[in-house]
Amino acid sequence: MNTKSSDQNIEQLFSEAEIRRLIYNYAFHLDMNHTKELADLFVENCVVIYAPNFGAEGREAYAKTLEGVGSYFVATSHHVSNIVIDFANPDEAKVRTILYAWHRYSRERPDSHVWGQYHDEVVRIEGQWFFKRRELRATGAKDFHVKETLPIGRRV
Repeated sequence: MNTKSSDQNIEQLFSEAEIRRLIYNYAFHLDMNHTKELADLFVENCVVIYAPNFGAEGREAYAKTLEGVGSYFVATSHHVSNIVIDFANPDEAKVRTILYAWHRYSRERPDSHVWGQYHDEVVRIEGQWFFKRRELRATGAKDFHVKETLPIGRRV
């Protein structure tokens, strides 16, 4: 049973739209090699985990992981869908997003494909949503440069 007022429900709908936009902006800036704009989507004390032993703690460290992305890839295309948002309170939420990503490398190697999920914690600060934690979990990959990935946790 929904115990929220109409105003609270409307506010949550607006927040959900803003969080989805944050996720879409991440994919756009990543594909466009906009490294500054990408890093600006994260809080200062963020945690980013792309794989075991590959990620960053803090926005400055995360920005450093983005250096060289433009020369490593000729192009990328990140597709996000099935976004599920669970609010802890009006300014914090956990988010799960399904991902398909394609990568074309600048070196001689096959294009790669990644299927997986982003598991995020997002926070609203002064009216704007940011990533506090972003974790990539892989369902599968083909010719991906990251050899060890985090599993999605699927039951067997």
